Order: sequence, then structure tokens, then C-alpha cells
Amino acid sequence: MTENALDTGGRRPVAAAGTPGDRVGEPDPADHTTTPAATGAPAGRPPGPGLGRRLATLADALWRPALVLAAVFAAWWFVAAREYVPNYLVPTPGQVWTTMTEQWSELARHTLVTLYETVLGFVLAAALGLATAVAIAYSRTLDKALYPIVLFAQVIPKIAIAPLLVVWFGLGLAPKVILAVLIAFFPVVISGVAGLRSTDPELLDLASTMGAGPWRTFRKIRFPNALPHLMAGLKVAVTLAVVGAVVGEFVGASEGLGYVLLLANGNLDSALLFADLILMSAIGIVLFVLVEIAEALLIPWHASRRTGVPLTTS
Repeated sequence: MTENALDTGGRRPVAAAGTPGDRVGEPDPADHTTTPAATGAPAGRPPGPGLGRRLATLADALWRPALVLAAVFAAWWFVAAREYVPNYLVPTPGQVWTTMTEQWSELARHTLVTLYETVLGFVLAAALGLATAVAIAYSRTLDKALYPIVLFAQVIPKIAIAPLLVVWFGLGLAPKVILAVLIAFFPVVISGVAGLRSTDPELLDLASTMGAGPWRTFRKIRFPNALPHLMAGLKVAVTLAVVGAVVGEFVGASEGLGYVLLLANGNLDSALLFADLILMSAIGIVLFVLVEIAEALLIPWHASRRTGVPLTTS
């Protein structure tokens, strides 16, 4: 009987020493299983999603809002084409497109003006709002002193103080930026305070026990913990900053989308008015998406950024 024959118990006998693949720890040449080292993939790190997977994810995220926009566009076109509402009140999409293409250079110039005012106001509102939130969260005295003032400043209608700002600062850039700051300031403060106060006290006690100072505790614990709340406030603030800049242009300006809106309204140019509104919306959407991207880069670990993770227990 040969060595490879079955023994009397029906079991295969141990192969002869020196046979490749039968010694412990030696690879079998017949085994074609690829290892990470053989494929060149870094060990311990899962491969990232391919281009097709990313495109599929993007398509899955966009098809629903695209469907809603298509439905709104179809309803707009149907109402305007059938003239259920006169065209001088609701123009057709073709009229709006013609106006945008014919006056694109002028509209682009006014769009850049409003965009600059919005971004500048948003950045200042974010910086001042975060500083105010830190002061309120760290000091009980400042909390009682500043919080009522912040609330009082928020409830005042900004359109009511816009003429006063024009009288004080003239018709230049300052009134528009100040109004953008005033409108975008409040959500940054509220979200920042909520985030800074939501830190687990046990983590703060542990950091203090290990000798971490206030600045190190803020940088390593408080601020990262507050980022989800803060980013939510920034997404609200960046859209409100557009409103502030346009309101400032309503009151006194010689350029900007708010100024164009007043001209279109005075001339009953509904096509220009709709084109202007579309550009205003585009500014807000683009800035919102940029803040959303920043949020994804800063807090990829948060539950709200993980697809498929339920945010409720129901």
C-alpha cells in the first residue's frame, strides 16, 4: 500500500516530510489565494470605494431633489405656457433663460458683489459668534451679561435698522456686511453655546486630573465635542448671510443682486426678477454645500455623517 492510501480507519496518513504545503507555516504552491502583500494593498487598511461606487452614492443622493426640481420646473412651465397667470407676472422658463444669457455679464458682476458681501459677513459672524459662545460658556458672569443682549439684538427686525446703518456708514460695503453679520450671528452663538455645554463633565474632570490646562482642554475636548452643534449653526448662518447682504442692498446700493431686484420690480421685468432670484438661491446653495463639505471633513466620525446609522431608537 502506498503512502497516500487511506489507512484502516479511513483517514489520510500524514504526508511525508519535505512535501511543500504540508509543513506548518510553509505556503502551498498550489494555493492561489492572494494576500494583501501580493496585491500591493496596504495591510490593515480596507480599500477605499471605487469610482463607480462613489458615482452611485452621488446619484443616490441627488436623484430625489432632482426629481422635485424637475416637477417644480414642469409646473412652472405649464402654468406660464398656458398663461394661467399673465407672463408679465410669471414669465416662462425660456424668457428667464433668454434674459440670463443676454444680460449675463451684468448679472455676473452683481452676483460677485453680493457673493463678496455674503462671504465677508458670514466669516465675521462665524468668528464673532464663536468668540461670544466661548465667553458665554466659560464665564457665568458673561453669560448673564451677554446672553440677553444677543437675544435682544436678534428680535429686532433687521430691515428696520438697515436705513439707520446707511445713515451711519454710507452707501458702501459696510452696511451690507454689518447686516449680514447681525443676521448670521445668532445661530452661531446658540449652536456654539449648546455644543460647548454638552461636553461630558467626566471628561473634563479626567482632563483636569491629568493636568490639562484650560486651553488644552478646549482644544482637545470641548471644541471637537462642540463641532457637530457648531456646524449645524454655521449651515443656518451661511444662508441667512445672503439675506442680510440682499436686505442691505435693498436700502441703499448701486450694485448687487438686491439692487437688480429693485430695478426689475420697478420696471415690471418679471424675467429679470426671476433670473435674479435664481442667482440669489444659487449663492445660498453653493455656500451651504461648501459648509457641508467642511463638516464632512472635520467630523467624519459623527453619527450624522455615517450613512445608514439610525439617529433615533424608534
